[in-house]
Amino acid sequence: MLESIHLPLDEIMNLTDRIARQFGDSAQTKLDAAKTLAEPIADACRLMVASLRMGGKIMACGNGGSAADSQHFAAELLNRFEKERVPLAALALTTDTSTLTSIANDYAFDQVFAKQVWALGRKDDVLLAISTSGNSPNVIEAMAKAHELGVHVVALTGKSGGHMAGALHPGDVHLCVTAERTARIQEVHLLVLHCLCDGIDTLLFGDNE
Repeated sequence: MLESIHLPLDEIMNLTDRIARQFGDSAQTKLDAAKTLAEPIADACRLMVASLRMGGKIMACGNGGSAADSQHFAAELLNRFEKERVPLAALALTTDTSTLTSIANDYAFDQVFAKQVWALGRKDDVLLAISTSGNSPNVIEAMAKAHELGVHVVALTGKSGGHMAGALHPGDVHLCVTAERTARIQEVHLLVLHCLCDGIDTLLFGDNE
């Protein structure tokens, strides 16, 4: 059993202050992002709703924390967000380990999402491409395949948008959190995803609040 660790009072206070700064930095980053992201988030909601109304679907992909965000987003749409409603067509391309590992083994890791988009994507579907750096090769490859198929892209990035910013086509939507720290970018990404879910539900089913 580990013995209790007794820290000096000044170290406890320093740690407490550090934690409080994390909360403050996160809140300020969100407030700053609201000024630039509210309009493009609304554009992304309208794009996704138009696809769903035409019988399309929303695919999501990303790596690491962004893979978890992809799954979170797809689950909120397919199951429910904050209101009871019919399930919406959404899937994360990050969940099937047999598919992911076979593509990575037989071809290359940068193809793990692109081949799924190739197989599953249809014209006027939407791909939600997530990368905090904007430079994830496999996400960029998925965007390229989406464009070949007439699948619209919503890119959720950070910093300057990276190479993904330059890979967007007219009609795509770029949601870029212009922060530098990965943790802050990821925290805003989660809020953006919840805004998308709320916006989609509101446009499809009305505001019942």
